Amino acid sequence: MAVEIRSVVNGSPVSGLDVRAGDVLISVNGHDISDVLDYMYYSAEIGVELLIERGGSRHTVSVTKSEYDDLGLEFDTFLMDKKQSCCNKCIFCFIDQMPPNMRETLYFKDDDARLSFLQGNYVTLTNLSQKDIDRIIQMKLSINISVHTTNPELRCKMMNNRFAGEKLDYLRQFAEAGISMNCQIVLCPDINDGAELERTLTDLGNLMPNIQSVAVVPVGLTKFREGLYPLKLFDKVGAAKTLDLIEKFQREFLEKYDTRLVFPADEFYITADRQLPPGEAYEEYSQYENGVGMLRSLMDEFERACDMAEEDDIKPCSTSVATGELAYKYICGLVENAAKKWHTIDCRVYKIRNDFFGETITVTGLITGQDLIAQLKGKPLGDTLLLSANMIRRDDMVFLDDITVADVERELGVSVRIVENDGFELFDAISGN
Repeated sequence: MAVEIRSVVNGSPVSGLDVRAGDVLISVNGHDISDVLDYMYYSAEIGVELLIERGGSRHTVSVTKSEYDDLGLEFDTFLMDKKQSCCNKCIFCFIDQMPPNMRETLYFKDDDARLSFLQGNYVTLTNLSQKDIDRIIQMKLSINISVHTTNPELRCKMMNNRFAGEKLDYLRQFAEAGISMNCQIVLCPDINDGAELERTLTDLGNLMPNIQSVAVVPVGLTKFREGLYPLKLFDKVGAAKTLDLIEKFQREFLEKYDTRLVFPADEFYITADRQLPPGEAYEEYSQYENGVGMLRSLMDEFERACDMAEEDDIKPCSTSVATGELAYKYICGLVENAAKKWHTIDCRVYKIRNDFFGETITVTGLITGQDLIAQLKGKPLGDTLLLSANMIRRDDMVFLDDITVADVERELGVSVRIVENDGFELFDAISGN
């Protein structure tokens, strides 16, 4: 596939050579380029030869650079191709539970293996052909896989895709080729938990050492489920049983492979009313983006920041924090402890009920601007309202409901500060820095 060059980066290896915007890249080192993976793989060498087409004629451009340095060509899309969408209709799919009339991008179901390697996205493998698998193996790419179950029949049922079961063989092929895999299991009560989860974890353990980590996360259910597969949430008993099973496997894997391998999401501990494990139990926090260890990491960082602070570090200020129900008691505990040590800290913590998606959605990242405005209006918010960066789209500072941070500031009459999910940054924010 030939692809048009949009621009050439100044100071890059190709800058100053006979390449310009509007040229068409035909091949790199003699290899046709189908997408960004081909482009990155074949241009990684020190010596690179580009076949360029301009105005119907072709010429060759030779480039010398450091190994793995980017050539400096930019294209219309990051992938140099269209993003692949999901061909499944999973019974637990969160996008199918979205309300109507939201921005179009929120309804796109991404299932692109290239983004798994480049950005850490999870893919189901159902979009992939044997040719795709062979390329991943040739390029020695790591990949993140939404497994959910290793029972082929159950996987077909859960994904509503008759090919979903047979695609599990790709796991075996990856393992035999030495490809590193991170895996994800969305757990649904009475569907793929219990004995089915035990089977799945056993099967994944048999692929060691190529499975790097496994996240087990509970299904999330919004109020927009009319006509969808009947599912329920984990209750205290179910969450406790799931933790018992996972912790049994953790002990076995730790003894056998020197890693716990499988990690439950924070929500299981909160639902089961159990203490979060210590930081070392999450090892390298490899499943952090799946909500695994996120609270423990935040708490440990915040407490270290509080312990390291000195009198001059605490500035007089009044702040407030808005958070979801899941993290509320933990944020309250952190702020209370900090205020006991540093008496000039003045911070209120507010729990935001998710009216937009439904009260069963308790994570901070799915709080909308309209819920913030409705529930915080008239409340004492201090000089600054602190909000998690997980709530917003970074490039234009908007919430899921397209309300902007500026809208929230105007409606609530308070300055908003966006805080990363980082305990040091949170402590700095409540202490006036």
